[in-house]
Amino acid sequence: MKKTALITGATSGIGRATAELFAKQGFNLVLCGRRQERLELLKNELGKDTAIHILNFDVRNREAVFSAIESLPEDFSQIDILVNNAGNAHGLDPIDKGNPDDWEAMLDINVKGLLYMSKAIIPQMVERKSGHIINIGSTAGKEVYPNGNVYCASKHAVDAINQGMRIDLNAYGIRVGAVNPGLVETEFSDVRFKGDSERASNVYKGFQPLKPEDIADIILFVVTRPYHVNIADLVVMPTAQASSTIVKKEI
Repeated sequence: MKKTALITGATSGIGRATAELFAKQGFNLVLCGRRQERLELLKNELGKDTAIHILNFDVRNREAVFSAIESLPEDFSQIDILVNNAGNAHGLDPIDKGNPDDWEAMLDINVKGLLYMSKAIIPQMVERKSGHIINIGSTAGKEVYPNGNVYCASKHAVDAINQGMRIDLNAYGIRVGAVNPGLVETEFSDVRFKGDSERASNVYKGFQPLKPEDIADIILFVVTRPYHVNIADLVVMPTAQASSTIVKKEI
């Protein structure tokens, strides 16, 4: 029987690459995102490989999350794999100059959004005593870098939630793990720098960053291990990156 995977933040970056790879592997997919047009294009593109259902909502909206999951048709209602990928960064400012609106956006999406999605899916996994949850964290959840304050705090929270979730769900045989990427070339920096494309592109100049496909490969590896194997916490960086502040660049 085919497994069904639900992926949040599926319309770009790591989420999209994971959806594309999972489709090729024959997973049934529930793809979630805020951009309806992109969701529809993705469904048309990947629908030739597997069954696709799209859900258009914002993970920050608790009612929308639960309504979306409750609306799933029977063929997609059993979620075997939850990939909590939706997340963002807003701004790169010292704490005294930070914008509270940016803080709220990061905490609402990166932390509360992940919790809402998990709460909507976990009860069915508990009932079946099976399931696999992949939380997409960040190296920012393992260390703190200058001007990263609240973003790093949000990803440290993801790290703690991942650990707590694994402990609490152990009795039900549910696998829980996190993939924590370093520098991945996606729309991440465009969002962080609010559309300043020159500043965003400079982040990835002078070295070979990770690609979304690299992380998708890892996520696929994690979810296809034998049941007795749970990859609980994985950190991956480009070879040029040693830490959040040390990157070997050829300039």
